[in-house]
Amino acid sequence: MFLPQEVIRRKRQGEVLNDQDIRDFIAGVTNDTVSEGQIGAFAMAVYFQGMDINERIALTCAMRDSGDVMDWSGDNLSGPILDKHSTGGVGDVVSLMLGPMIAACGGFVPMISGRGLGHTGGTLDKLDSIPGYTTSASEALFRKVVKDAGVAIVGQTGELAPADKRIYGIRDVTATVESIGMITASILSKKLAEGLDALVMDVKVGSGAFMPTFEQSVELAESIVQVANGAGVKTTALLTDMNQCLASSAGNAVEVREAVRFLTSEYRNERLLEITMAQSAELLVSGGLAESLEQAREKLLTVLDNGKAAEVFGRMVHGLGGPADFVEKYDDYLPKASIIKPVYLEADGFAAAMNTRDVGLSVVQLGGGRKVSADSIDYAVGITEICRLGDRIDPSRPIAILHASSEDSWDQAAAMLRNAITVADQSPEINPMVYSLP
Repeated sequence: MFLPQEVIRRKRQGEVLNDQDIRDFIAGVTNDTVSEGQIGAFAMAVYFQGMDINERIALTCAMRDSGDVMDWSGDNLSGPILDKHSTGGVGDVVSLMLGPMIAACGGFVPMISGRGLGHTGGTLDKLDSIPGYTTSASEALFRKVVKDAGVAIVGQTGELAPADKRIYGIRDVTATVESIGMITASILSKKLAEGLDALVMDVKVGSGAFMPTFEQSVELAESIVQVANGAGVKTTALLTDMNQCLASSAGNAVEVREAVRFLTSEYRNERLLEITMAQSAELLVSGGLAESLEQAREKLLTVLDNGKAAEVFGRMVHGLGGPADFVEKYDDYLPKASIIKPVYLEADGFAAAMNTRDVGLSVVQLGGGRKVSADSIDYAVGITEICRLGDRIDPSRPIAILHASSEDSWDQAAAMLRNAITVADQSPEINPMVYSLP
C-alpha cells in the first residue's frame, strides 16, 4: 500500500527511495491524491537530504511519464530528433538560430521553450513579438511544422510533464527551488517528453547565471548529463560564460531582429556566433549528422552562408502563423519603441565588469519582462548595441541604446544600466566563452 507520508518520512531520514516509491508519489501528484502540503514536505526533504543519481533518474522518468511522451516513429522523419536547453541568461537568443541551423543540416527540432523568469529572457516572449506567430500550438500543428520546416518552437502543453508544473509551483512558494536533483528532473522531464534522440545542455556561469557559483553550475551540468543519459537520451553539456550579455541586444523584438540578422549574414556578434556554433556542433555529432566537431562546424557555416538556415526560420514562422515574408521584411513587422536614445557614462577607461543580472532587470524595468506572472509584456522595449567587456568607455561613446515606451521608464532603466557597468583604467582579462568541465 502506498502512503505518501511514508515516502516523505524515509526521505526526511536520509534513506534512498526506490523507483516504485518515486513513481507512486509522482502518480499521486498527477491525479491529486497527494496534497500540496505533502508535495511541499517532500520537496523540503529532498532539499536537505538530496537524491543520488538513481533517484534523480527515477524522478525524471516518472515526471516525464506523468503526461504524454511524443513518439515520432510514425512521422517518417528522415533525421534524428534533437534539441537544446539553456539555464537562461541575458541576450541568450541562441535557440532562434540553433533550431533552423540544425534543421538545415538534416535534424528535426521539436523545441518546447519557456517564458522569461526573473532577469532572464524567455524564448516564447521573443517569438510572441512576431505578428501572428502562435506559441500555443496544438500537437497536430506542432508535428506538421516540425515535419515541414524541420523545427518548431512552441510552449509546453498541459499534456507534457503535468507533474512538473504542479511541483514547480509549490517549490517556488516553499523556498525549495535550489535543489540540484529537483532542478535536474524539472528541466529534463519536459525535454525528454519531446521524444529526443540527443540533447545538448547549456549551463550558464557568471553574474547573469541562474546558478550562483561556478561549482554549482558544474554540479548541475554533471547531474543533467548523468540523468539524461541514464534515461536513454544521449546528452552533453557546455558551461558557457554569462559575465556579460551574450548578444548585442536584450529584449524581445530587438533580439528577434538580431536573430534574423544573424541568420541572413547581415550582422553576427562574435560571442553569440561562438556559443551558437558550439552547441549546434555538439548536437550534430551526438545526432550522427557529423563525424567530428570540425565537420559539424563546416556544415553549420555552410547553411548559414548559403541562406538555408534563414529559409528554414522563415518556414517555421509562417507555419506557426507568422508572415510569409518575415525574414525579408522583419523590420516592417516587429514593433518599435517610441523612445530610442543612447546611454552614456561620465567615465573614461575600459568596461571592466558587468552585473549582467542587473542588465536583465533593466529590461524588466522597461516593461520587457514580468515583475509578477500576471504582467503583460511590451515587446518593443529593450537594449541594443550593448558594450562588451574590454570596450573603451568615455563620455562621448554610448554604453548602449535604450528602447523605452516613456521618458520615465527610460530614465529608470538608464540609471540601472549605468550602475551595472564598472569602468577601470586597464582592460580586463576576458573569460573564455566555453569553460572546460573539471
